[in-house]
Amino acid sequence: MAASTADPRARVREVAWVFLKLGTLAFGGPAAHVAMMRREIVLRRGWVSEREFLDAFAATSVIPGPGSTQLAIYLARRRAGWWGLVIGGTCFIAPAMAIVLAIAWTYVRYGSTPAGAGLLYGITPVVVAIIVDAVYGLGRAALRGRLLIAVALLVVVGYFARINVLVLLLTAGVVVMAVRNARRLHSLHTAIVPIGMLSSFAVARRVVPRRSPALGRLFLEFLKLGAIVFGSGYVLFAYLNRDLVSGLGWITPRELLDAIAVGQLTPGPVFTTATFVGYLLHGFSGALLATLGIFLPSFVLVAALGPVIPRLR
Repeated sequence: MAASTADPRARVREVAWVFLKLGTLAFGGPAAHVAMMRREIVLRRGWVSEREFLDAFAATSVIPGPGSTQLAIYLARRRAGWWGLVIGGTCFIAPAMAIVLAIAWTYVRYGSTPAGAGLLYGITPVVVAIIVDAVYGLGRAALRGRLLIAVALLVVVGYFARINVLVLLLTAGVVVMAVRNARRLHSLHTAIVPIGMLSSFAVARRVVPRRSPALGRLFLEFLKLGAIVFGSGYVLFAYLNRDLVSGLGWITPRELLDAIAVGQLTPGPVFTTATFVGYLLHGFSGALLATLGIFLPSFVLVAALGPVIPRLR
């Protein structure tokens, strides 16, 4: 459709429209986001090939931050350059942020979550169906050959055995790399695996609990979370509970549960839970700074990683 667009400004407008639409309609969490991006960008518009999409998906899965958002940022950069990276990523995040901000305002004003348990129960079958469709579509594209199918099955077994997901991810990558390059691994320099990006993982420092943080402290806390949280947005909740509830005492367990409910109900990145928490702590300015802090590392990491992705296979 738009794959032949040559005008850089037209490409930026196209990227803005596509990711604004995806950010508005992408309910169901990271798996659903990836499925919708594949359908829109690979199958419908042909911006990238199936293989490049899978390579980008794999690469953005092993750096800290929200994987589906980072995939969106990479694809926007791939289509429309640096302006595409900024505008595409912002357009993907902005709809969810606006919806969460409105819900947070209502929550603070009226003292309860506007979406109750009944609504959560009602959307569950839809979310499950979206995730099943995502897994099926990505599985057909990615699991080609007995080796990949066998490794995938072993990873599933390991997951249910409660082995750390990052260990499974890295081990599977090393196994496939070793098998496919067995003839070339006689030399030490060919056996080096590009896993240095994992070294950015840090351990959060516990601080004396304080209920009302300064805006700068709030920004730095969410900047730290955006830089160290591996996995999907669902992993963020464990960090929020450890840091903001148990460690710092900024929010209560009940407020965290309500923030989780809002993150599940809204489209776009689950990391916009930070918008809700920021609003609870410091109103509109807190919401903006928390959102900026948690997503800023993703833009920086994708900008740095983007040129390397084609060489990582």
